[in-house]
Amino acid sequence: MTIIRVAEAARFLGVSDDTVRRWTENGSLTPVKDDAGRLAVDGLELALHAQKLAQLPDDPHRTGSSARNRFVGLVTNITADKVMAQVELQCGPFRVVSLMSSEAVRELGLEPGSVATAVVKATTVIIETPRGKAL
Repeated sequence: MTIIRVAEAARFLGVSDDTVRRWTENGSLTPVKDDAGRLAVDGLELALHAQKLAQLPDDPHRTGSSARNRFVGLVTNITADKVMAQVELQCGPFRVVSLMSSEAVRELGLEPGSVATAVVKATTVIIETPRGKAL
């Protein structure tokens, strides 16, 4: 069982430590103690709670797609020259960066503050874990 301290759990879910503590007090999460005696939660229970809480904004341009990784967010920055552009989106707690043509930026009407969806379809997704974890 993976034990996650309250501060880490809060950071993973983008909430305050107090919110995680309230969830342990109201029974939404089961409180446990880590090896140092600090308040923590079970990693699997936290993951299931995170899935339950996940309420993504509606994708205003949703179409049929085989891509399953969709991140709706706000454009925060665009760096462009005559040919290429770097577009940054803030999708919840995640920063997503896309490189595209400057022409595409103009055609899509992208500008800081506009709503956009990053669609990711990849055959390779690298998963990393902290050092020292048994595989």
